[in-house]
Amino acid sequence: MAGTYSRATEVLVVGGGPGGYMAAIRLGQLGHKALVVERSELGGECLNRGCIPSKALIHASLLYHRLRTEGEEIGVTASGLTVDMVRLQAFKSAVITKERQGVQTLLKAAGASVLPGEVRFTGPTTAELTAPDGGRERIDFAHAVIAVGAVPSSFPGFEPDGTKVLTAWQILSLDRIPSSLLVLGGGVSGCELGEFFARLGTRVTIVELLPQILPGLEASLSRELSSALEKLGVAVRPATKAVQLDRSGDGVRLGVEGAGGREELTAEMLFLTVGKRPETAALGLEEAGVLRDSRSGFIGVDAQQRTNVPNLYAVGDCCRPPMLAHKAYREGIVAAEAIAGLPTRYEFQTIPSVVFTVPELASVGLTLADAQAKGIGAREAKFPFAAIGRAHANHATGGWVKVVAEEPGGLLLGVHAAGEGVGEFITEAALALEMGATVRDLAMTIHPHPTFSEALEEAALLWLGEPMHVAKRGSGAGRP
Repeated sequence: MAGTYSRATEVLVVGGGPGGYMAAIRLGQLGHKALVVERSELGGECLNRGCIPSKALIHASLLYHRLRTEGEEIGVTASGLTVDMVRLQAFKSAVITKERQGVQTLLKAAGASVLPGEVRFTGPTTAELTAPDGGRERIDFAHAVIAVGAVPSSFPGFEPDGTKVLTAWQILSLDRIPSSLLVLGGGVSGCELGEFFARLGTRVTIVELLPQILPGLEASLSRELSSALEKLGVAVRPATKAVQLDRSGDGVRLGVEGAGGREELTAEMLFLTVGKRPETAALGLEEAGVLRDSRSGFIGVDAQQRTNVPNLYAVGDCCRPPMLAHKAYREGIVAAEAIAGLPTRYEFQTIPSVVFTVPELASVGLTLADAQAKGIGAREAKFPFAAIGRAHANHATGGWVKVVAEEPGGLLLGVHAAGEGVGEFITEAALALEMGATVRDLAMTIHPHPTFSEALEEAALLWLGEPMHVAKRGSGAGRP
């Protein structure tokens, strides 16, 4: 109810997304009470408008597409296949609701309290909460964890309108299949959701400003996906700049400039996915004394997630890239442990990443180009899925695993993979990197047969010059 009240808490957690709720749970485990304030839904963008809903939709589109394109070849036939977007959206919403309830249960078990509303700091130990009904509360706290996340970016002339120009948040809730779609931005979201709609029959064009889609990812992974998208019928336009948008009439017309000069692309809708920006401007950070980068909006933190104000911490998308839920998880845990006085640090060798396209892409550690840029003598070996039994059994031979290791000792530097299931075993490579493993360690680890993970072992053997399931070449990747 409306009014002005006050309360006190040991730890105020601003935001109930991955970083925030993980911090609150860990605080509870360590005997510290947290008050979580969330302005929208528990679980944040990942659970409600990102990772989880997109994977629910992608799963459905894969089922539909594989029955239509692969079923007959392997003896599975079906007729009258259709996609009911209304029912699909209901399935997606049910998944989100169940997961959100799970977060609520975990927070309750940890002794955390949850309030809806928006927080603005009024000092280093005080904040004002504005409830949905307009009521206000003063909150006094000893520590605070800022976990407000980020919002989709846009630029002048291309602002989302929810009808013809959509953000990822909006396009995930479409209850119909557009006839055509322009995707402005060839990052993870653009590729995953662009491919999702293409599998359902939408004519899709992906426009990316930089020389490759999935900028920053290992180059051969980008090429692998570009090839797969084009086979699906998606037009991939890297090194292409959007210069003008006309949304008059029935659809949109996008003026672009690329190697071939100026041209106009048309579609029913435009999916704008050009990155995200931290949502820190309205938090009252200045009143609390917290510094943030004036250009990027990121809040500066140290290895224990502390801001420049010792009792205030920041985690997740609002404090530094990469904007990944699993990175926010770790930061939330570190912040909680630091508040509890434990000797903790946000420190690791690398962060794995996965792109949920077909082929699935996974990457962890250095690429060969990264290693060479650092002056490290290194070599890579690439093992094809076509040489392992599980890939043939699953009708999924279009993939590979690449290992990058230091010469001459074989210290593992990175693993990059494309193909079915690679996101499920990239963590093995991440663990190997954290433990300082060599390619020999990977090669000596017995992998279960038949699995896709065998390709990791085989790639290590190939790097060593001891391949078991491909013929050794005279001048191949093996050790001289």
